[in-house]
Amino acid sequence: MQRARRAAPGPLPVLGLLLLGALPGLWTVLLRREAAARREPEPEPRPAAGSPPGRWGWGRSPAARGEPGGGQKTFRALLAVPAAGREERGGGGRTSASAPPPAGGSPPVERGIFWSRELEEQVPPGFAAEEAAAWLAAARAARVSSLERGGCGRSSNRLARLSDGSRACVRYGINPEQIQGEALSYHLAGVLGMQERLPPMALALVEARGRQWEPVRDELRGSHWAEGAVVSLTRWVDNLTAVVAPAPWGAEPGAGRRLQPLSAGELGGLPPAQLVELVQWSDLILFDYLTANFDRLVSNLFSLQWDPRVMRRATSNLLRAPDGGLVFLDNEAGLVHGYRLLAMWDPYNEPLLRSVCVFREGTARRVAELHRRRSAAAELRRRYRAREPLWARLGFLSERQAELLQARVDFVHRHIAHCRAQAAAL
Repeated sequence: MQRARRAAPGPLPVLGLLLLGALPGLWTVLLRREAAARREPEPEPRPAAGSPPGRWGWGRSPAARGEPGGGQKTFRALLAVPAAGREERGGGGRTSASAPPPAGGSPPVERGIFWSRELEEQVPPGFAAEEAAAWLAAARAARVSSLERGGCGRSSNRLARLSDGSRACVRYGINPEQIQGEALSYHLAGVLGMQERLPPMALALVEARGRQWEPVRDELRGSHWAEGAVVSLTRWVDNLTAVVAPAPWGAEPGAGRRLQPLSAGELGGLPPAQLVELVQWSDLILFDYLTANFDRLVSNLFSLQWDPRVMRRATSNLLRAPDGGLVFLDNEAGLVHGYRLLAMWDPYNEPLLRSVCVFREGTARRVAELHRRRSAAAELRRRYRAREPLWARLGFLSERQAELLQARVDFVHRHIAHCRAQAAAL
């Protein structure tokens, strides 16, 4: 008998044996690479020579950002750093450079953290108190002659022509808290001394058979507004143009969620018109933090995660008047609505506030007074009740919301104090 011959192994088992034999070698190579990586960590990327020496990271916790007051560059800190981002040394000591004054003018910052008086005097007056009071009285007494679609935001809003010839945006909220937030934000701006930046705003009651709305009864029927709803009337302003965030908050293409700080040399070399705009931006950022308004610059910052060029586009709900004055529009996301969504938006609102370390002295003084007296909600309630006849229709802040407002005032006060301490240490 012939013994049966064993079949030769196929190619797949042979390949498997080869790979099995190679595994120890591969594993050794991987372990060596891991050990090398631990010994020589990859260096952090550094800014190019001559570029500003810092970037801000967005959406991180305060602990991850560093010490209270933030590790990110601020206006005040940048004013004390030479334009090339290097310290000048001599005689074993250290000197810091301050921002040079604009051509033909005084330095833009005084005492380390306050915009100069000369610069503040150049800020356009906005809506003067007497002018605003006159318009509000006329708007409350006027009849609505026509309602038109378009020009005032959401499709539920209307552009109204009043019987005195003026025009107003009529905003009908998706829910009442938006109109409440609009009204309370307007009067908080008055408490803070920056109401001239907001168009005059009054509340109105929708009554199809009432004197004010009777001429537009048919238009009301087509608007689907609820009878008895409270709407806001905001003065229409002609010839407003879009506003793009200036250099301190503008992002480079591909920079992700990081903002480009403003260097000391750039600030000192800016023309007066741009410095005047920055004065207004410092008020805007403080105001939006206090109200937790996420529907302006914060919404642009949020969009950076999928649109790296969004900061080069127009800022939501912010326009510029022909004289250069900024107009803070559509503040209905503030206070009531914004306070419900703090967990989502404060990772953007808080770093934005920390990016500002130069303030209008009057704004800082009012914040300090509200902090000392712990009277933010009380002052707002007093002003709201005294100046808005329909305040009771929407009510005021809840006790919890009032506490949040005071807490945010206290936070701003501590931030200003931190900026002052840093300026004194330079």
